[in-house]
Amino acid sequence: MPLPQDISPINSKMMDTIARTGSMDWIETVPGKAYLKILWISPDSGRWAVMLRWMKGYTAQPHKHLSGAHAYILSGRLQVRDGTLEAGDFIYEPNGMVHGETIAFEDTEYLFMCDGPVLFFDDNSFTGYRGWEQLQRNQDQQRVKAAAE
Repeated sequence: MPLPQDISPINSKMMDTIARTGSMDWIETVPGKAYLKILWISPDSGRWAVMLRWMKGYTAQPHKHLSGAHAYILSGRLQVRDGTLEAGDFIYEPNGMVHGETIAFEDTEYLFMCDGPVLFFDDNSFTGYRGWEQLQRNQDQQRVKAAAE
């Protein structure tokens, strides 16, 4: 029986995005303490997905989510606000969530998917911003570095 309407894609060039994380290099963001692998960036929506590796004792600055975010802990343990996340735990952080430092109690790897930017701050000022543009710059720098090696 034929379908009641045409569901073929309008854009025949659409493709799945596959990130082969096993062959990706980690991008060092804080020397010896924090690394990431960029899995997907969407300039049109501002969404992005990364794998993060934080070494034991690494502390992420206080930050505000300017969009919703999802995280799935692959290994290790993190302190997030008043709780601890362990391997197998999932967390959703809604748009507008503000929280203090996040601490890696162990070497930790986790999948982080964000619907937009994250704003970092201290007691006196804004200290950083991570959105798709910064990740695109990180990815471009990594490609230049890899090509030079």
